[in-house]
Amino acid sequence: MLHIKTLVKQTCVAATVSTLLATTATSTFAAEDKIRWKVQAVFGTHLPGLGDPIVHVAKQLKAATDGQIQFKVYEPGKIVPPFSITEAVRNHQLDAGYAWLGYDQGRIPASALLSAVPFGMEPWEYSAWWYEGEGKKLAEDLYAKHNVHPVLCSIIGPETAGWFKKEVNAMEDLHGLKIRFAGLGGKVLQKAGASVTVLPSGEIFPALEKGAIDATEFSMPAIDKIMGFDKVAKNNYFPGWHQTFTASHLVINKDVWDDLASSTKATIDMACTASTFRALTHGEAIQGKVLNELQEKGIKTQTLNTEMLTGLKNITNQVMSELSAEDEDFKKIYDSQQSFRAEYKAWRKLAYLPLDL
Repeated sequence: MLHIKTLVKQTCVAATVSTLLATTATSTFAAEDKIRWKVQAVFGTHLPGLGDPIVHVAKQLKAATDGQIQFKVYEPGKIVPPFSITEAVRNHQLDAGYAWLGYDQGRIPASALLSAVPFGMEPWEYSAWWYEGEGKKLAEDLYAKHNVHPVLCSIIGPETAGWFKKEVNAMEDLHGLKIRFAGLGGKVLQKAGASVTVLPSGEIFPALEKGAIDATEFSMPAIDKIMGFDKVAKNNYFPGWHQTFTASHLVINKDVWDDLASSTKATIDMACTASTFRALTHGEAIQGKVLNELQEKGIKTQTLNTEMLTGLKNITNQVMSELSAEDEDFKKIYDSQQSFRAEYKAWRKLAYLPLDL
């Protein structure tokens, strides 16, 4: 009888110890696995589809992990200058940032191909290349050299071709034009004779209003309206030849990323993948109404003529050829995109109805 009581007692003690150890281990793991990151955004988080995806990501991660993963999102310039986000992440001044990689092209020429390409892919085509083609791996390999891990976190459709104080009807009208233009499109316009400058979003409207620039591009009509461009420039041109998609990324210090548990990495990836889709749907949903409102206010929404589009396309081909010859990474990524597009073209040409039907 004593033997049985002793055995029962020992079993109970062992079970209690095991439970305590398991609880302690779980608590320790949870404490170590908590994420509290400062994440600076490159675009104002009030901008739909462009700036607000990182806010949605932060909310979803907090809710899905019961507070284990929390991002404190900062507006542009609050910690580092808007164009210095990936550098700050690389140097671990920030754990992570929400960036438009085209702003890195001065240091990393191939980065521009990950954010927007003149006469390039449509947003769903780019997404297919990123997730199902070589895009994700090529981007990770490119930025690994800079101690940064990029995660696609937002994509929206084409920008407008720009807001102009005066009409542009021929390539000659671009000569000497003072214009704010970013990414590869800026290089094309520079080669076309324009005087190109790159300004952070908060500096564009004052420059346009004061006459420091004659024209600007920034984003889709709903976003440009929030920026106030229609108050100063009355000619809004289409299509957005220079930026057929706009992709933004969550960029994370690679050492920080590599130290994360695989489950945490998967959770962040999942949140950003969902955010990418929602940014696209949100952006597509709100443009038609805004275009109608702009037209009612007397804004001239015009289409660039075929001669200009052809001229810009020819210059784009020259720019892409030159950059491919200068930078191995640029060539590798651009060739991958072109190869994917050539294969995708057969499907796109046959599958989709003409808009006039």
